[in-house]
Amino acid sequence: MGDRIVTWPNVLSAARLAGVPVFLWLVTGPRTAQTDIIAAALLGFAGISDWLDGKLARMLNQTSRLGQLLDPAADRLYIAVTIIALAVRGIIPWWLFTALAAREIFVGLALLVLRRRTEYGALQVSFVGKAATLCLMYAFPLLFLGAHGGTTAEVVRIIGWAFAVWGVALYWWAALLYLTEIKDLVKGAHPS
Repeated sequence: MGDRIVTWPNVLSAARLAGVPVFLWLVTGPRTAQTDIIAAALLGFAGISDWLDGKLARMLNQTSRLGQLLDPAADRLYIAVTIIALAVRGIIPWWLFTALAAREIFVGLALLVLRRRTEYGALQVSFVGKAATLCLMYAFPLLFLGAHGGTTAEVVRIIGWAFAVWGVALYWWAALLYLTEIKDLVKGAHPS
């Protein structure tokens, strides 16, 4: 694991983080069809860059400790901001917000326990976790665009809900995998 800071994957993750406040303003501010399309495009960029930064890190041998922290932080921040903004706008129901927020709270608390009781600072992102994030990154812009009227919007909304359902299921599956891994690491660090 490298300790380099300026790498292409880190630049992509930083750009994704910089897009969060812009996205939030686009969704909650003007509320026009044009700004909704720009916000959806920004979410699309976030999803593509999430996949691309990991691919580049492996391909260019530019994995770094900073990248290991930036990538999941950007993912979680985008998901948090997106579900809050879409719930406030009434595009997604509050139960979906609650399901995703509860997962973040459980995993976040477990990671705090891991950091306090072991020398591990973070976990490797799992394939299931990446797949869940990818599904949600597709679901949110599709649900967002599907919130407008018309037949095309209806089709887009249906596809968006398919990604949302799969994303939530995979997101919780990944959480269970992380919680199991954390339990095993904590148990291994403190034998009974």
